[in-house]
Formats: sequence, C-alpha cells, structure tokens
Amino acid sequence: MTIPKAAQAFPRTEYLRRLSTVKAEMEGRDVGVLLVLDASNITYLSGYTTPSGYVPQALVVNAEAEEPTFILRRCDAPAAMHECFMEQGKIIGYPESLIGNPDKDGYDAVINFLNEAGLAKRSLGIEVSSLPAATLEKFKSRLPEARVVDCTKLVTWLRLVKSELEIEVMREAAAISDAAMKRASEVIRPGVTEADAAAEIAAALIRGANGKPGTALKSFYLCASPRIGTCHIPWTGDVFRDGSQINVELGGTRHGYSAGLMRTFSIGAPSERLRRIHEAQVEGLEAALAAVRPGSTCSEVANAFYTTLRKHGFDKETRCGYAHGIGWLEPTASLKDGDTTELKPNMTFHLMLGNWIEDDFGYVISETFRVSGTGAEVLTKTPRKVFEI
Repeated sequence: MTIPKAAQAFPRTEYLRRLSTVKAEMEGRDVGVLLVLDASNITYLSGYTTPSGYVPQALVVNAEAEEPTFILRRCDAPAAMHECFMEQGKIIGYPESLIGNPDKDGYDAVINFLNEAGLAKRSLGIEVSSLPAATLEKFKSRLPEARVVDCTKLVTWLRLVKSELEIEVMREAAAISDAAMKRASEVIRPGVTEADAAAEIAAALIRGANGKPGTALKSFYLCASPRIGTCHIPWTGDVFRDGSQINVELGGTRHGYSAGLMRTFSIGAPSERLRRIHEAQVEGLEAALAAVRPGSTCSEVANAFYTTLRKHGFDKETRCGYAHGIGWLEPTASLKDGDTTELKPNMTFHLMLGNWIEDDFGYVISETFRVSGTGAEVLTKTPRKVFEI
C-alpha cells in the first residue's frame, strides 16, 4: 500500500544536493557504500526525525544510486515513508523478531540487505563510533570481502556549512526560542511552581511563532534557587520565591534544527554579584560576536570573550559554544581556545556563555548566530538583560 507523504521539510533537490556532497567525499576516501547510523546525520540526508534510534537503523548511501535506502524497525517504517524524501521502495522495515533477540538484531537486516543488493564486496564506510565493538566485528565477519573504512563524522562535518534553506529553518527555530523566553518572563512569578512555569514554556515551544509550530522539545532546563550552580538540572515541584534566581536554557526546534537561547531571571532586584557577572558577560558576548567573520577561527572568537571577561575579574571554565543545528549539538567545531576551525558563511553556532562559578551560584546568557559574509547575524532577538520580575 502506498502511503501519501506528509509535507516535506525541504524540497527533494535540497536532499540530493546534500547527498552529492557526501558522495564526493566518499569518492575521495574510496568508499562505495556508506552506512549512516547517527540519528542527526540520518535526518540531514533523508528528512527523518522520528526518535527511533534506540534500536538499530541505518541509512545506506550507495555512491551509484540517486537515493539512499533506509533500513529500520518495521513499526517505524510508516513514519519514514511520511518524513523521508525517498520513494517508498527505498524504505525497508525489518521484522519484530529482531527486537529483544539475544542472537540477532537490526544490523543483521542491514548486512542481509548489503549481501542481497550486491554491495557486500564494496569498500564500506561505517560511522564506527556509533557501533558497539561487537557489532563492528559482526559486520566484518559477515562481510568478509568488504573493506571497512571508519567514516565517523564524515557527514557531520559536511553539515557545518548550511544552505540558505537550512538557515531559514534556523531563523524559524530562533523565533520560537524568543517566543518561549517571552513566555517565561510572563509566567515566572513568586508562588508559581517551577513545574507550572515549565509547562507554559514548553507549550510556547510547541505552539511556535509566526505560524510555524515547534516540532520537538530539545534541551529545556530551568535551574532555580537554590540549584543555580547547576547547568542541566530540570525543573522541580518547588515554588519561586522573593529573591529567587532562575536560569533558563531552551531552544525552538523546526524539522530537527534547534536554536539555543539562555537568559537569567531574578525575582526582585538582582544581587550585586549577579549584576556584576551579567555586565561582564554581556560585554564579553558582544566582543565575541564582533570577532566573528569569515576567515577568523573558533579560538579567536572564544578568546575575545575570555579576555574581556577576565578584565572584570571573572573566568569561565567551560567552552563558549559549539556548532549548532540538527540534534542541538553538532559535534564538530567548538568555540574554545585552540580550536582552529575556520569560520565560513552559513556556519551556525550557539554562543553559550553559561557560567557556573560556584556550586551554589551560576549565571546564563547565550545567542544563536550565523556567520554571514561580513560578521555575525544573531538569529535570537531576546533582550540581553537579567529579567527582573
């Protein structure tokens, strides 16, 4: 039965463009077939965003075929038929007998496909870091004539520079982030529970902005007094009180692409300590953004922040940010000292300036930005202030 497709996140031509770039890289590595296992890379090359990667699945990119083949659990195959740009015949669901089976799993279905499709004797690229060692050995033993090449992060690095269509989706995600942070400023009040405030913020992340709904919830943290020295703790059932500080990290998400945003709230006048760190970090944030231009490096951007912050008597142990897009974190370039990745137009980053200074005190501010032809285009628009409630 043919399933009518849902609306696609991007046109077919965009996915074929991405695949052509991947195939060119495969050719340079003498790889004929690439197994894409990372969920974010599968999203990038197919449009699939359903969170089914807790069981084996693989996107098989054959250098000689226009479309990839997606092999996944049979009950998830209809979702792929809706979301993926490929023809329905390129989506293969493996049987439920491979789930919870101590002897075989979904990767055996992938190996069977490679054998049946005549691809078992090709040079085989695999995102090795996504596999347990025993599973990698299974690929090697069941495909003895294949030359296995470690292609971990081959696709991930290609995602770093985005197309104009991707940038537009990042702008949509950023608008949702701003709308959700505005909602946070409306619902954080003395006597309100953290959970109730979180529910309202989450609703804003889903409702979206400008007629564009959020399509997932990613990396949403609400760290309120006395837990403001933490960075990734979730909300609790506690209530906000006079004098409470609240650090919020959230990000609107569209079609898998997220735009991070962090702000600090104070119920009542900010403490002198909070005021001082805020002023120092905003000055450092602006220095970092001023250092962004094509040809500069991640390290130069980070050190513009660090140098400014130290002038105010503060330091920051964690990195300043990271490549940002599908799946929130793109594990490639980092805004940190020593990362010599050269900035290019249409790279996007989360300039993440959360600073957890003591076990009982921290502060957050961040922006999502795009590298433009001349500098930084900040995609998030929320005022850079401590929100005083």
